[in-house]
Amino acid sequence: MTIGVIGGGAWGTALAQVAAEGDDVLLWAREPDVVDGINRARENIVFLPGVPLSPAIRATPALSDLAGCAMLLVVPPAQYLRTVLGELPQMDRPLILCSKGLEAGTRKLMSDVAAEVHPRAPIAVLSGPTFAHEVAARLPAAVTLACCDEAIGRALAEQIAQPFFRPYLSTDVIGAEIGGAVKNVLAIACGIVDGRGLGQNARAALISRGFAEMTRFGLAKGARAETLAGLSGLGDLVLTCSSVSSRNFSLGVGIGQGRAAAELLADRKSVAEGAFTAPVLQQAARDVGVDMPVVDAVCALLGGEAAVDEVIGGLLARPIRTEA
Repeated sequence: MTIGVIGGGAWGTALAQVAAEGDDVLLWAREPDVVDGINRARENIVFLPGVPLSPAIRATPALSDLAGCAMLLVVPPAQYLRTVLGELPQMDRPLILCSKGLEAGTRKLMSDVAAEVHPRAPIAVLSGPTFAHEVAARLPAAVTLACCDEAIGRALAEQIAQPFFRPYLSTDVIGAEIGGAVKNVLAIACGIVDGRGLGQNARAALISRGFAEMTRFGLAKGARAETLAGLSGLGDLVLTCSSVSSRNFSLGVGIGQGRAAAELLADRKSVAEGAFTAPVLQQAARDVGVDMPVVDAVCALLGGEAAVDEVIGGLLARPIRTEA
């Protein structure tokens, strides 16, 4: 069969590499140099340089070419998901959503957006602690694959599983999505701590309190606690909050060092999703009456509303309360 991949960034290319272990892969990218590099040099020279790609991967600039694929791995930036899916003909084949975020304006999960655009397509979500360059290099990784239809989820997991890439099944689509969206925002906060030189104790505390925020919000939205404590929640949070390989963490490091968020975002070749998710998440939390002070702090810094030390001081000065 042929598996389609929508999105030629680092993560889309890494997932194409996984799928190409057992099937032909057709990858769509907007950037002509990405398409040309994959087809001619077997390398994504823009977003994943230095990684030799499987000869089973072919790239195309025409999204309509993917209409005949047996299933699609959907990997555009979250804010472009609706537009990109809308360019496809109506699908009745599985869509595996690999983008992490909430849609601005509607504050909807990616699965809700996809279901609106392609109501006949089975929807699954793939999320977990994964850096693209490691997955593309076939280093071991495990992810959550969530689908409301357990049988379809199992079939999809068996199709993409490889000795180095292990999917764990779940029917909790909401939990898998919320973990992936919230951790990107929390990773910016952890990067700020690192960039400010506040130490490992502070970062560990921030990860713990951030996870509490993720859990409160997730439960309020209907997620299951075990999903949030699994690979797509806590697992992804720990990875993303601990390494400059994370685009969101790196953005936070720059802010912590005193650079303006707008300047850092303008310089970036790839998208730090947390910067776009943060204000949407902040409003979504307010919609359900959930307090997320770390998310509020990140929003204040991204918006240039306060200095780093002022925001950190505000967090530390919050009233003493019972841990929950």
